[in-house]
Parts: sequence; structure tokens; C-alpha cells
Amino acid sequence: MTWWTPIARPAVPARTQLRVGRIARAHGLKGALKIELYTDDPGRRFVPGARFALQVPTSSKWHGKSIELLELRVYNGSPVGFFKGIVDRTEAESLVKAVLWVEQDATELPTEPDAWYVHQLAGLEVHRDGERVGRVVRVDAMPAQDMLIVEIAGDEVMIPFVKAIVPEVDLRAGRIVITPPPGLLEELEEPAPAEAEAPAADASPDATDAEPPAPAEPADASDPETSETADDERA
Repeated sequence: MTWWTPIARPAVPARTQLRVGRIARAHGLKGALKIELYTDDPGRRFVPGARFALQVPTSSKWHGKSIELLELRVYNGSPVGFFKGIVDRTEAESLVKAVLWVEQDATELPTEPDAWYVHQLAGLEVHRDGERVGRVVRVDAMPAQDMLIVEIAGDEVMIPFVKAIVPEVDLRAGRIVITPPPGLLEELEEPAPAEAEAPAADASPDATDAEPPAPAEPADASDPETSETADDERA
């Protein structure tokens, strides 16, 4: 879930939701589930008694429901969860691909320095060299790093969310500052090339006395550049 933050800020909602994981597959025969984590703080989110709202298709029997964590273990480097009421593999497999969400105070900041929640970044104004250039539409998680999706001049531009390119995030002012490398934004700022003017017709008296051009030779039908088939392929 994203939270839009316009410049004229309305009252902040008291609660929002954060996506913290996704159930990857069943593990073993006793209802355990391997989890793909979307959080940097599993020790806080995945504690016994934690409840997770489920994002599943409307056709799933789990639609609109939540599950409670009993325990989180690590097997071969992969987190595996045990949930209340999930006691066999068949029941566990019915939860595969479900996305796990938790409730979160919308105004709370992460405890780590230079860390923010996704819902707090969406909607921030983007500034470069002291001037506003766009607005953060959303944040996409990529394998290497998160990417800010910024709307600039009607286009969406991907900007790596790293300190070297995004040196400042000011939630109170509702803005971020970017220092993009050469070439990242310049193509959006270049004006469209002007259409070339047609050369003026030769108005000299000699122009009408010039010899007419020699008639063109008929094209060789075997040549793929001039054949009818080639024309169809270019059309």
C-alpha cells in the first residue's frame, strides 16, 4: 500500500499497512511455510503472536482472513514460519504465494538512521539544483536496490535509491533532493529538434531550361529491396 503525500498535507492517517513477506512454499509435512522476507527487521515483525493480514485471490478460502505466527525458524539460511491452525502440508500449500501485511503507525519512523517506509516516500516532491523537477510516484523493490519511480514532465523515470544519487530525504518538508549522474535526466529536458525547412525552389531562368532527368530503369523483381514482398515487410 502506498500513501500519497501532496505539498498541502492533510491530516495523516493513524494507521497504514506494510508488506513484510510472501509465503514461498510449504516446508515439510507439518504445516511449516518458507517465507520470502520483505522487511529488514524480522526480529520485530515475526515474533510469536504476530498477526498478518493475507493478500490472496478472491477465490482463495483465505481471502479476508489473517494468520497468527507461532514461531519463526531458520533452515539452511531460509526463514520458515509455523502458524496457528496450519498443521499439515495440504493446508500449508493453500497459503503459497500469499503476501503478508502488518498494521503500522503511519507517522512512525524506522529506528535505523537514513531509513524510511515506502508509504512515507510516495508523493514527496523531487528537487534538483534547488528546483522542483517532479514527484515520487512509488518505490519499486529491485534485486540490486530500491528504485524511486519519479514522474518528470509526464514521464516516469527510475532513479536508484542510493545515497550518492539521493543524498537528502526531508519528510517534514515533503521533498527529496537528487544528484543524478549525467545522462539520467538530460534526455527529458532537451527540446524536440526543429523540423528542417524545405530548400527553396531554384527561381533562376536557367532552371526551366534544364534537361529533364533520365527515366529510371525498372527495378529488378528479384532484388529484395525493391520487390513487392519487401515493401510489405517494411509497411
